[in-house]
Amino acid sequence: MTDPDERPRRTDETEHERLDRELEQLVNEMRLAMPGVQVLFAFLLAVPFAPGFKDVGPFDRDVYVFSVVCAALSCAFMIAPTAYHRIMFRRGDKSHLIKLASAMTITGLAFLGLAMNAAIFLATDAVLDQTQAIVITSVTGVVFLTLWFGLAAARRLRGA
Repeated sequence: MTDPDERPRRTDETEHERLDRELEQLVNEMRLAMPGVQVLFAFLLAVPFAPGFKDVGPFDRDVYVFSVVCAALSCAFMIAPTAYHRIMFRRGDKSHLIKLASAMTITGLAFLGLAMNAAIFLATDAVLDQTQAIVITSVTGVVFLTLWFGLAAARRLRGA
């Protein structure tokens, strides 16, 4: 399947049609990410009510709070385009909406990566020693950075 962004622009596509297509692509991408963000956030909110959480050390509590805050910020940034769109509906500013929503989505994904890696640290630290948990979390962090941001950034820098 060819990525619509890779196809040459149709000569008969109007600016309005292009903006509609770009918005549809953004919405479809967000439909993939949002359930994961929401499930992680919900799970993290339930953790302190689990038996044994009161026995968690201060460092792990700090990592937990960091993860919850990052998950909340991820939700905020990824849901914000919906609120913006509703408030600005029919104002003829779709181009700005797409640019803003794209930036918000990227920011939301960055916070999601941080929240996921903090959660990975907590899970691995519970079953392994802290050094192993740090190594595993570092590796997963590099994987997230590379796949979610690094590949696209490298390609953009090459001018492709």
